[in-house]
Amino acid sequence: MGDHDKPLLDIRDLEVDFRVQGRSVPAVRGASLTVYPGQTVAIVGESGSGKSTTAAAILGLLQGTGKVTGGQILFDGRDLAKASRRDFEKIRGSGIGLVPQDPNSNLNPLWRVGFQIRETLVANGAAKRGEVRSRAVSLLRDAGMRDPEKRVNQYPHEYSGGMRQRALIAIGLACNPKLLIADEPTSALDVTVQRQILDHLETLTNESGTAVLLITHDLGLAAERASHLVVMYKGRIVESGPALQILQDPQHEYTKRLVRAAPSLAARRGEGRGLVDGPAPTSTVTGVVTAEAAKDAAGAPDEVVVARNLVKEFPIRSAVPFTRGSTFRAVDDVSFTLRRGTTTAVVGESGSGKSTVAAMVLGLLEPTSGTVHFDGTDVASLRGAAGKEFRRRVQPVFQNPYGSLDPMYSIYRAIAEPLNIHGIGDKASRVARVKELLDLVALPQSVMQRFPNELSGGQRQRVAIARALAMAPEVVVCDEAVSALDVLVQAQILTLLGRLQRELGLTYLFITHDLAVVKQIAHDVIVMSKGQVVDAGPTDQVYDDPTSDYTRSLIEAIPGGSIELAG
Repeated sequence: MGDHDKPLLDIRDLEVDFRVQGRSVPAVRGASLTVYPGQTVAIVGESGSGKSTTAAAILGLLQGTGKVTGGQILFDGRDLAKASRRDFEKIRGSGIGLVPQDPNSNLNPLWRVGFQIRETLVANGAAKRGEVRSRAVSLLRDAGMRDPEKRVNQYPHEYSGGMRQRALIAIGLACNPKLLIADEPTSALDVTVQRQILDHLETLTNESGTAVLLITHDLGLAAERASHLVVMYKGRIVESGPALQILQDPQHEYTKRLVRAAPSLAARRGEGRGLVDGPAPTSTVTGVVTAEAAKDAAGAPDEVVVARNLVKEFPIRSAVPFTRGSTFRAVDDVSFTLRRGTTTAVVGESGSGKSTVAAMVLGLLEPTSGTVHFDGTDVASLRGAAGKEFRRRVQPVFQNPYGSLDPMYSIYRAIAEPLNIHGIGDKASRVARVKELLDLVALPQSVMQRFPNELSGGQRQRVAIARALAMAPEVVVCDEAVSALDVLVQAQILTLLGRLQRELGLTYLFITHDLAVVKQIAHDVIVMSKGQVVDAGPTDQVYDDPTSDYTRSLIEAIPGGSIELAG
């Protein structure tokens, strides 16, 4: 074994503190872990657990007032806790590579991707000036990029999310590092793209003998990709051991919560929430009726939304001046119905057309052809008062709670805004309604005077849900509403949506790329690929007996699918 008997990375009793308002706040407390040459170790935990801070300490990239205050970070026999800035400059790239989480903020939008790879090679002396372009092309090819000779000259905005992540992998592995730190490298990607990239990363690191420290919040993903798991909670390591052992027999209560909350593992166990109708409470605001009351008053049919033969085309500008461009068909002959009080999920990769379908259901895009009927009325024909009433009865919850809430609005103002727009209630009744909504989404009433930047991602998404419910809608369109959240927060939001559906009789159109989440929350599922429906039916039927190869590929790509679970 030789050098493989010795740890490549040996962290001993690491302490990291930040100075906040003149006092020291611990972020990592007494953390110890080892990574051997060629080994893959995963650090698992929710946001704020200290996992990314640990990675930043290894690289000497702690932000702001962050400082290593105790312990050792032994890399290849050298203590990085005492290393100088010059020492880190020598180690980064050639000794330790990094694949960061967000390619949008880690690739310079003003530089071509090839130039950014070449800069890494030149800075670390990994290639001569005359060889850097061919080496950059080779690295992109190795990272799984199609047509790398062309792509090397493009800017990041000309890449898809998966392509940008491949470019970051190419940069991270450019100098053949001994250790690669992959910090949530695929958290924002579709499951099929995620699997392709992780498979390719595994192949590259196995061939080069590179050790990997994988940072993630998904226990299923970690257990599938790593031989050893380290679970962090509130800055401490609470459990550490072989991946399969921890997955099958977790000891710490926090690890047990992670196992229960992971959608991929819940789907493997056959768990589903089976959301059902329930009686709706009476609103305290004059002029707002509940979904169930609206149904009874109108004698509405079971099918609340009916989409027929939807087509949506977008023009593509010609590259030649004064010539006609072509069109891109984003949605191609899509039909479905939403049954009142149920959840219908639309599943597919980025570019499949699912969000375009959601926009047409919301009346934000007009179909090129086909119709969307809401309670028997064509949505495209709604104008004036009828259009305003439709907006009250159908509400969206968007993917990014950081972008969907105005940072200048207090939480009270954000939630009360729909009531103000529709002229419902007086100030006292609106305050009462906001308090009622905060109670519904399990937030303390004290957050009313706070602002979005003072809340966590999960709390912001709860505020977005409260705002969507302000007008007591009948249909809520959730466009990737949980994809940006940690698995524990995601589980909380999904549980909340289920409870609200039972209490308020809500109908959900749930847009997602994750079939594991669908298994937990949806009654019916529609699978889309390249603008078309390739599979549809009750969730269990589609999940257990898919009719298309594409649906099978989505199911097979669920993280943790290859792991045999105990019991």
